Amino acid sequence: MRTAAARQGRGSALLAHPDPYRAGRRLPTGLPAVIRALFAGRRWTSLRLRLLVVFALVALTAAVSASGIAYWLNREAVLTRTQDAALGDFRQEMQNRAAALPADPTQEELQHTAEMMAGSSPGYSVLLVDEKGGRKVSGSAGPDAFSLDDVPKSLQHAVDDRQKTTSADDAAYHVYWQRTKPDGNPYLVGGTRIVGGGPTGYMYKSLAQERDDLNALAWSLTIATGLALLGSALLAQAAARTVLRPVQRLGDAARRLGEGELDHRLEVSGTDELADLAHTFNKTAEALEKKVADMSAREESSRRFVADMSHELRTPLTALTAVAEVLEDEVEFLDPMIAPAVGLVVSETRRLNDLVENLMEVTRFDAGTARLVLDDVDVADQVTACIDTRAWLDAVELDAERGIVARLDPRRLDVILANLIGNALKHGGSPVRVSIRVEGDWLVIAVRDNGPGIPEAVLPHVFDRFYKASASRPKSDGSGLGLSIAMENAHIHGGDITAENGAEGGALFTLRLPVDVGKVIAGDDDEA
Repeated sequence: MRTAAARQGRGSALLAHPDPYRAGRRLPTGLPAVIRALFAGRRWTSLRLRLLVVFALVALTAAVSASGIAYWLNREAVLTRTQDAALGDFRQEMQNRAAALPADPTQEELQHTAEMMAGSSPGYSVLLVDEKGGRKVSGSAGPDAFSLDDVPKSLQHAVDDRQKTTSADDAAYHVYWQRTKPDGNPYLVGGTRIVGGGPTGYMYKSLAQERDDLNALAWSLTIATGLALLGSALLAQAAARTVLRPVQRLGDAARRLGEGELDHRLEVSGTDELADLAHTFNKTAEALEKKVADMSAREESSRRFVADMSHELRTPLTALTAVAEVLEDEVEFLDPMIAPAVGLVVSETRRLNDLVENLMEVTRFDAGTARLVLDDVDVADQVTACIDTRAWLDAVELDAERGIVARLDPRRLDVILANLIGNALKHGGSPVRVSIRVEGDWLVIAVRDNGPGIPEAVLPHVFDRFYKASASRPKSDGSGLGLSIAMENAHIHGGDITAENGAEGGALFTLRLPVDVGKVIAGDDDEA
């Protein structure tokens, strides 16, 4: 009497069952919260955060891969070792003890043999079953009492299945095994029977110790993975600090250049790419400083030239203006052939005088020497005085309430109004409508003419210096500086002028000034 050789592989293939060790332990639920807290308040576009994420992903992938491989190898080694030892001992006991039983053993003989097999086994229970002539006797012993009902039906069928013998395999019965998990506890169940009509034997071994060992290993690998992730975050922080500190210095230097500190330079240290970048930045800043200095010098020279030229022209222009006024008074008594030339001289002299005054004003704005002389002004009276002084009362309609008082520079407001209304009369045609209103803290003065409007291509350039839209408007005898001077005077008040075409036709210029320019200037000084 002998038992068949063990065929564990076949049993495994025939009796596949979910493995209680595959899942292992999950990562602690608190880890994502820790990661979220670490990254809290950081923008996803931050280079530092992206470095941290990349380092963390690389470390997590490597740690999880290494931990998974280590767990799988250890799991297979532990289970295979335990399984081989138990099944080998069980097969040996069946050959030595169960095969020695008589052909028709009694229940006492089976029980006694089972106790001896379990007593000498490495911690598994034994069940011996003998069925002959319609009778069924069994005996069981061991730390885990179990019956035939605890043995999976698939395993029972595999054990009872008689195999064809060959020259290579002369065993009619083999040892089969299967892992089960009744009530959540893992067990190894194995079985075989004696060739020639002997009893069928089953072994039942708990794998709880192996499960606990593998769970402890999973915990250790999880902790190692967490430490690796934390270490990668610290390394990423150190790497980001090393890389980003020069970048931050470069950004600060660029901002300082943008604020006008053209003499600021970066300290160059090392020979890496960041050092090359700092060196290139310094060369660029040096070239920019030189270029800006050259441009400033040329601009200052040009401004000084215009100022000096305008100043020098004022004296002869004063004399020419006086002579022109005398000639204008005597034009009726002059020769009819000379009178037109005298009229041309008078008009061009006045035009040249206006041009020089405008150039002087522009020079003051460019040099930053223009200053406000603030006073409380009744806006309606100021507009009326501007219109009356220039004899425009018949061509201008005023829509304004009395009592609107604003604190501003009356002379500069007069310059703005004279340019806007004069431009509307000259290019748009009368009647020109001037409306005044207050919107919150802003004084709004709208000047609308009765002309064809401003072409869309001209609108962006109406406030440019020396710009004349001669192709779209009648030929102008102005200097092209009036609207730009009006805009500069609005800006010095903290206001603005916009130009557009009105919904009912004609050009619409809207002047917006603070009601109290003094408060605006004081607020700007406090912020500075």
